[in-house]
Amino acid sequence: MPISTDRFEDIPEDGDGPAPGTNGATILEFLREYPDKAFTQSEIAEAADVKAGSVGPTLVRLRERGRVDHRGTYWRVSDHERGVDAATGHAAATAAEREGEDETPDYEEWREHAVDPRDVPTDTDDDE
Repeated sequence: MPISTDRFEDIPEDGDGPAPGTNGATILEFLREYPDKAFTQSEIAEAADVKAGSVGPTLVRLRERGRVDHRGTYWRVSDHERGVDAATGHAAATAAEREGEDETPDYEEWREHAVDPRDVPTDTDDDE
């Protein structure tokens, strides 16, 4: 049944990451544990405990979203994904440090100037 545009606009976005509990989330979580390594599909299937037939299509979807990189027969977490993780960790550490110093950050002011890394275009072309 179709819905109105207004109702559509009211639906919250899930973000651009895979939903928790899905093969995509499981694979991405595994690859994030080893940001300095690349794996074959069979290695990912075994280590992440995901059915071998699901790994390939899932990796392709993750690559299309800029979450993983692919070269030859190997896959790894993308530089973009590692950068988002690093930025998130830095922001959390900075906020915790300032709160520990009784300096509560003004998040509304910060949001006015913050750049969401998901809005920054990524180059996922492996031919370079």
